[in-house]
Amino acid sequence: MFLYVLRRLFLLIPMLLGLTVIVFAIARLLPGDPVGLAAGPNATPEIIASVAKEFGLDQPIPVQYWNYLTGLVQGDWGVSIFTRRPVFEDVMTYLPATLELVFAALLFAIVVGIPLGLLAAVYRNGPLDYITRTVALGGIAMPRFFLGLLLQLGFAVALDWLPLSGRFPLIESTPEPITGLYTIDALLVGDWYSFTIALQHLALPAFAMSLSPLATIMRMMRASTIEVLQQDFVMTERALGLSSRLILFKYVLKNAMSSTLTVIGLYVSWLLGGTVLVETVFDWPGLGLYATQAILTQDFMPVIGVTLVIATIYLLSMLVVDILYGVFNPKVRYA
Repeated sequence: MFLYVLRRLFLLIPMLLGLTVIVFAIARLLPGDPVGLAAGPNATPEIIASVAKEFGLDQPIPVQYWNYLTGLVQGDWGVSIFTRRPVFEDVMTYLPATLELVFAALLFAIVVGIPLGLLAAVYRNGPLDYITRTVALGGIAMPRFFLGLLLQLGFAVALDWLPLSGRFPLIESTPEPITGLYTIDALLVGDWYSFTIALQHLALPAFAMSLSPLATIMRMMRASTIEVLQQDFVMTERALGLSSRLILFKYVLKNAMSSTLTVIGLYVSWLLGGTVLVETVFDWPGLGLYATQAILTQDFMPVIGVTLVIATIYLLSMLVVDILYGVFNPKVRYA
């Protein structure tokens, strides 16, 4: 197992290297003039040339990539043309908000989706099964930004139950920074007031993001459970007189989780890459909003940095999923 994990971690290097080549080439070949936008509409050619030299954009693309790659190895992710700040500092500032949103959405999807999928399989073709099918269809078909707008109109504007947007009120003091995740930080220091406020702001965007993975996890869990229930070992356990609850939660659930784990791992990257619309709708200060602002100003260094972060988290999440295969399925072992 240790050698397997070590090999997978070593393979991250060429994959991320190839990703930097692709993203850097796309960013440099796209039409637009980021230097002109940064210099301003009234900038003289001398000022534009000075800005281009400042950020190294006056050099050939291969030289720009080499300079970026050598800087990346040393921890230098470049400088944002728009904010004039190191990209690494900006990414580390916005990353906790995105992780908190993604983890909350994924946790809700897992906690609700797996039990509903399991019960829908046990009571298939019953009322619960038809209800979950309807919810799954609606969850997959409805765009997240549209769902976010509906949630804002319903729970924030009409009912005034939850905040409309933002991560924390401007007039309130945020929890003491430990992890950067407000809900976790508030719990660690026992600040229940800040935890309640942070949870209220997190509820609507997290639910808007969770509906699609919840529907997919639920449907995948239902299909896997139905398949496992028809296996010979389940019939044997029933013949031995084991209780239905024991069979379902000790044997069926463990065997049905394998395919569902794959979906969960894939949804980590899907949620990370899909935060742009939800964060824009809810004005959530995360990587999605940061990347959107960078794209609008043709500031491609932050876009490359955000892409690398999302790719790294995705590859690590798939490694965790592969390790969990061996936990849920004893037939899967690694050398």
